[in-house]
Amino acid sequence: MQPVYKRVLLKLSGEALAGNGKLGLDFDTVLKICKQIKVCADSGVEIGIVVGGGNFWRGRTSGQMDRTRADHMGMLATTINALALADALEQLDCVVRVQTAITMNQIAEPYIRNRAVRHFEKGRVVIFACGTGNPFFSTDTAAALRAAEIEADIILKASMVDGVYDSDPKINSDAIRYNSLTYLDLVNRGLKIMDSTAATLCKDNSIPILVFNIDDPENIIRAISGEEIGTIVKEAK
Repeated sequence: MQPVYKRVLLKLSGEALAGNGKLGLDFDTVLKICKQIKVCADSGVEIGIVVGGGNFWRGRTSGQMDRTRADHMGMLATTINALALADALEQLDCVVRVQTAITMNQIAEPYIRNRAVRHFEKGRVVIFACGTGNPFFSTDTAAALRAAEIEADIILKASMVDGVYDSDPKINSDAIRYNSLTYLDLVNRGLKIMDSTAATLCKDNSIPILVFNIDDPENIIRAISGEEIGTIVKEAK
């Protein structure tokens, strides 16, 4: 492969790791995704990963539970997914580190920006767990924040659909897919691919976002190689 990016932030949803089961972990699916990540890492791309936890728990759908506690539970769910990704990558002989925004020293490193950058420089994949470490912020916002901190060239948002549509393509067969959008389009058109906090953070730091389908894990390689897949979100010319 011929990568066009030096350092990327890959945002993986928890659901992407569940396979057909939709809940929990399907390790065969995790391995398929990690094989593509290893190909990219072996080609010299520096890869950071932010993973969600929706295959185990979603704080915003916790009903009458205290939102802060529910979000903390979600952060723990992202840690489970991060450890699964790390295990799969290590089985593939890929050197990886897990960093958590909430301190849990017996399990992973605490998130330290300079240490993460040093890992990249040594060719290691770094997985960021626990979101931002704060309640009321999504893992999309965490992806935008970490991308800004590590100075990533782009956020690769691995989705369950093949880009951004004007309506839900699973409901509306006439939904139109966009090839490109601006950050303001996401907010002004009410497109739900990323929350407004994350979109604004990307806009303020001029970080492009590529939304693509993870059902075919090889799309990770295609995205990093600069192929025209999915929907690119960037500043207006």
